[in-house]
Amino acid sequence: MYRRDFTLSLLAAGTALPALAQRVAPKEGVEFQRLAKRAPVGAPAGQVEVVEFFAYSCVHCFNFEPLLEDWEKRKPADVVLRRVPVGFSPAFEPMQRLFYALEAMDQLGRLHNAVFKAIHVDRLPLTAPGPITDWVVRQGVDRAKFGEVFNSGAIANKARLATALQDAYAIEGTPALGIAGRFTVPGQGPNTLVVANALIAEARKG
Repeated sequence: MYRRDFTLSLLAAGTALPALAQRVAPKEGVEFQRLAKRAPVGAPAGQVEVVEFFAYSCVHCFNFEPLLEDWEKRKPADVVLRRVPVGFSPAFEPMQRLFYALEAMDQLGRLHNAVFKAIHVDRLPLTAPGPITDWVVRQGVDRAKFGEVFNSGAIANKARLATALQDAYAIEGTPALGIAGRFTVPGQGPNTLVVANALIAEARKG
């Protein structure tokens, strides 16, 4: 899903992640962008933060998720992965709120992938508050409690901060990765993670 007419092909889900061989120099301006001004980083000193920018409605994000999960299982201990739902327009806000509400209710681990499946396999329109709430309730979550969290000011603020971080990283499409507040990697299928590993190594140098 791209904000502008910006196309990069992604391999379908299930494609094996290639060996993450050493890459001496990914191509700046092609495989990654270096930010002119550093973006905010939430990870503590000594750790490298990787931010995945995604949208539940983005089929490329759905296809990328298994690759990212495999990478997450094998990432170095000093690397922190954070997922951030984008807000390219007001239409994205309900999906942002869904992500952060599930996180606040400790349901994200159970339902994150299920949201992707509901949209891209079951073809459910989980992009508006009504259908989102009905679906979450069918997953065994209390309707009143979910509604209270989903509509709270705290969740609205998290959505605003997510959009601000997306803008700080100059994200134009999803999926994309932000590395250490310094680099943006647009989606390139498995190669996205090869490039990310090279940039993580560079970020460690300071």
